[in-house]
Amino acid sequence: MSLADAELERYSRHIVLPQVGGLGQRRLKEARIAIIGAGGIGSAVIPALASAGIGTLAIIDSDVVEESNLQRQPLFRERDIGYSKADLALQFVQRLNRFVKARPIQARIDAANAQSMLADHDLVIDGSDNFATRLAVSDACVAMGVPLLSAAAVQFQGQVGLFRSKPCYRCFVGDAFDADDCDNCAELGVLGALTATVGSFAALLAINRIVGAGNDQVARLHIFDGLKLEWRSIGIPADPNCRACGT
Repeated sequence: MSLADAELERYSRHIVLPQVGGLGQRRLKEARIAIIGAGGIGSAVIPALASAGIGTLAIIDSDVVEESNLQRQPLFRERDIGYSKADLALQFVQRLNRFVKARPIQARIDAANAQSMLADHDLVIDGSDNFATRLAVSDACVAMGVPLLSAAAVQFQGQVGLFRSKPCYRCFVGDAFDADDCDNCAELGVLGALTATVGSFAALLAINRIVGAGNDQVARLHIFDGLKLEWRSIGIPADPNCRACGT
């Protein structure tokens, strides 16, 4: 896939990086990423990936903008209250980068439809707000062999992990959360700047993976403490009894 002259100019600061170059930028253009949630984390992921030149983005979100979203979701404005987040995110991408194809999906993803929604993507980034959705997405990604980048933020703590079939996200959290559909942000609160930090880190991890820069981060969980302002990283072991990826 070639780059137009306007793309060479637009992405010139990428292309001069030896870790990216023209080949890496073409890989970004060829990439197809599904983003689950256009909320706090999605509000950082979507602009970063669209600016970077990811060729195709699917934006999955069934919600409309509420006033309480505006504290941490800078994709939206007060005038957007009551309108579809997925549609508004599409409009944002179209205004930002004409070379990116974006597709809004106004539906709630679950175990019944996850595989059909996520098929034909190179990477899934999950920024949803409940374990039931996260586990349904993880199980679908395991079944299809699609890498999953899971990002979460609540109160002052953020987590970002990259999973590729085994170990999977279910190995990390187990089965206990299958029926847990609580909105952590609503019940526990979250700092707006934290979701931006976590979303930007997730986008960076995704871009690095696509262009082949840096170390392989599969099966590593990155944890950010927003009070201490510190990152730490731990390995995630595979669970041999995991009903998604275990033996």
